[in-house]
Amino acid sequence: MIELAESFGWNMTNKAPTDNQLFAAFDDGKLFLTRDSKTKIFVDFAEGASAHRQKFGGGKNQAIAKAVGLNKIDLAKKSLHVFDATAGMGKDAFVLASLGCNVTLVERQQPIYALLIDGFRRAKTSSHLPWFDERMTVINAPAQQALTDALAEKQLVDVVYLDPMFPHREKSAAVKKDMALFQTFVGTDDDADELLPNAIQLAQKRVVVKRPDYAPFLNNQQPSTQIKTKKNRFDVYVNAAMA
Repeated sequence: MIELAESFGWNMTNKAPTDNQLFAAFDDGKLFLTRDSKTKIFVDFAEGASAHRQKFGGGKNQAIAKAVGLNKIDLAKKSLHVFDATAGMGKDAFVLASLGCNVTLVERQQPIYALLIDGFRRAKTSSHLPWFDERMTVINAPAQQALTDALAEKQLVDVVYLDPMFPHREKSAAVKKDMALFQTFVGTDDDADELLPNAIQLAQKRVVVKRPDYAPFLNNQQPSTQIKTKKNRFDVYVNAAMA
C-alpha cells in the first residue's frame, strides 16, 4: 500500500488531518477512506455484504444476471467477458464474477482504485474465493479512455456494463452515510452519455446500463429491453443473441 500511495504522489503522515478533508488510512488490515475516522469506505469481497450477496443473492435469478444474459448461456461451456467501465466499489462486478464471468473493472478515481487494489489483495488470499484471481482484473483509467483503448486493441468483450453515478433524489438523511461520503467524493459522471456509443461499438453481445428508476435513458437512447427492480432498472442494448 505504501508503494501504491507513493505512485499516486500521496502525502503520508502518522496523524489524521483536522480540517475535515477526505483521507486514506490503513487499519485492521484494510485500507479505507474517511473524513472523521468513523464513517469509512472500504472494499471487502471476502467478507461482509459482498460475501453475503454471493451466497444468498439469488444467483442467476438476480436482475443484474438476467440483464447481462447469464440466464441464456451455460458458463461451464462458454466464458463471458464483461467490461465494467464504471466499476466504483466493484460490488456488481464481484457478483458477476462469482457467477462465472470474467470481469474487467475500470475505475478512474485513484483513491477508489486503491481501495479496489486492497480489496483484491485480501480476496486473492481468501480460501472462499479460489476463482477470484482468474476472473477479476482492475485498471485505473477514465471510462472513455478504457473503452477507446479496448476498441483500438480489438479486445473481445461480450458485455459492457455501465453504472454511472447519478444524483440521489432522496433527501440526504435517507442516503446511507458511507454512500453519501462516496458520492461527495466521486461526484456525478457528467460525461456518462458519451460512453454509450463506444460501449455499443465494443460489446459483441449487449450493453447493460444500471440506472435509478427516475433517471433518463443514457444518451437519450431507447434500450432494446429493460429489467426493473424496486428502485433501479437495467437498460439493455442488444447487439446480438447470447447463444
